[in-house]
Amino acid sequence: MANNKYAYNKEVDEAKTARAMAKSLKISPKHCVEICNAIRGMEVAKAKTYLEDVIEMKKSVPFKRHNRGVGHRKGQEGWASGRYPVKAAEQVLKVLENAEANAEYKGMDTEKLFIEHISSHRGIVIRGYIPRAFGRMTPFNTPTTHIQIVLQEAN
Repeated sequence: MANNKYAYNKEVDEAKTARAMAKSLKISPKHCVEICNAIRGMEVAKAKTYLEDVIEMKKSVPFKRHNRGVGHRKGQEGWASGRYPVKAAEQVLKVLENAEANAEYKGMDTEKLFIEHISSHRGIVIRGYIPRAFGRMTPFNTPTTHIQIVLQEAN
């Protein structure tokens, strides 16, 4: 079994925390950063409905850091620019559901769970090339992302 390290290093009661991680997902690291910032600290049920609304393009994710050239969205609270990162939201939702299943397996109350820690980091870059005219080629790389989620049970 591989020894996976989390970016979350607080000393907490292991009986009241559940974790999940996914590595080398073929999604945008910038989109994942913005999604993680949007749902950090939320209750799990609320975060799941938010991500499902993003997937259905009903709610947008506020782009606070990576927002150069990003258009404004109506209904955005507190921040004007935003997008609908559907592919990244689907993957974050899967990891969130895995963490919730881990909490249920531990015997925790899934109604009281909230997101204590969520982060995304850049993974490896999968190198690729597109052939061009006159025997040349242009790089066509695929970025990957690692996602970590730690859930905690509220008192």
